[in-house]
Amino acid sequence: MRFIPILISAALVLGLVNPMVLADDSPIAVGKALPEFTLPAPEDPADLASLGLAPGQPFQIPQVKAQVVIIEIFSMYCPHCQREAPTVNAFYERIEKDPRYKGRVKLIGIGAGNSTFEIAFFKKKYAVPFPLFPDEKFEIHKKVGEVRTPYFIGVNLDSGTAMIYYSQLGGPDDSRQFLDALLKHSGL
Repeated sequence: MRFIPILISAALVLGLVNPMVLADDSPIAVGKALPEFTLPAPEDPADLASLGLAPGQPFQIPQVKAQVVIIEIFSMYCPHCQREAPTVNAFYERIEKDPRYKGRVKLIGIGAGNSTFEIAFFKKKYAVPFPLFPDEKFEIHKKVGEVRTPYFIGVNLDSGTAMIYYSQLGGPDDSRQFLDALLKHSGL
């Protein structure tokens, strides 16, 4: 029995086990402030404009020009994230086409353990229309409770603080139902 932790550690070091599978399922709680973390400025001018950010400047979530930010924690290696990518894209399109939400709700993705190259590959392969950011060293992933993927966090920015109103494992089966569920407690 005492050799199990050694075997798991060896498997992680050798890359035989995906650390996402071993992740603790203790997510950040609804009603709490989103932990502080900094993301790099998007390189794509459209992503930069969409979020209302200054070029070349790293940013934190409360700086996004929106009332609500929905964060998808994903991994390009996660088969659920890959399978749900078209539905998440449809979810984003619903936000952009609905005058009640366009400009007020923003969607971003953070790739747990993914490099800039891996994020770009995922974005291109699945035609992701919203900004994606790398979290190569799992720093943000740790701050949000080492959640499994895909994981969605809804954050309300109205108070000037990023307050979590939604925290849930799993993505959408239907983009319309998911939009309704995700924005139900947003304050919009």
